[in-house]
This record gives sequence, structure tokens and C-alpha cells, in this order.
Amino acid sequence: MTVASAFAGMRRVVPVVYRAACPDCRNCYELSPGALRLAIGASSRTTFYSFTCPECGAAVRKPAGERIVELLTGGGVSTLRLYSTV
Repeated sequence: MTVASAFAGMRRVVPVVYRAACPDCRNCYELSPGALRLAIGASSRTTFYSFTCPECGAAVRKPAGERIVELLTGGGVSTLRLYSTV
């Protein structure tokens, strides 16, 4: 099997991009999965995503519900579990 035949049925892959807003400078940005961090805690109060604002440099932390967690983990965002699963 050649490389060309192995990838013959594949379409072009579009990179994942997330939109997020900074509460300090109030701008909206498109961020790559590498620019975001996800922390999953034992409760909704301790589950959040964070990023550094590309414009003003502010450290931004926002709550992440189930749907946000699903989207971020599925898109390759680095995840830290803050509780034990054992």
C-alpha cells in the first residue's frame, strides 16, 4: 500500500479553532487548542478552562460546563484532572 492510496479517501483537515473573549480588554479571539487549558474538578465550581489573552496578557479563567468540556477535550485541548478517579 502506498501513502497516496492510504490517504486517497480523506478530505482536507481543517484545524480546530475556539472563540473566546477576554473580560479585561473585551476583545474576542480565535485560539488554537494549544492556547487553552482545561481543568476538570470534582464539581462544576472546580471545572474551568483558561487562557492568556493575546492582546492584553491577562490570565483568563472561565467556568466549563459539560458541553464545553466535551468540545475542548474532543478538540485536543490539554486537560488536567483535579480529582482522583480511584
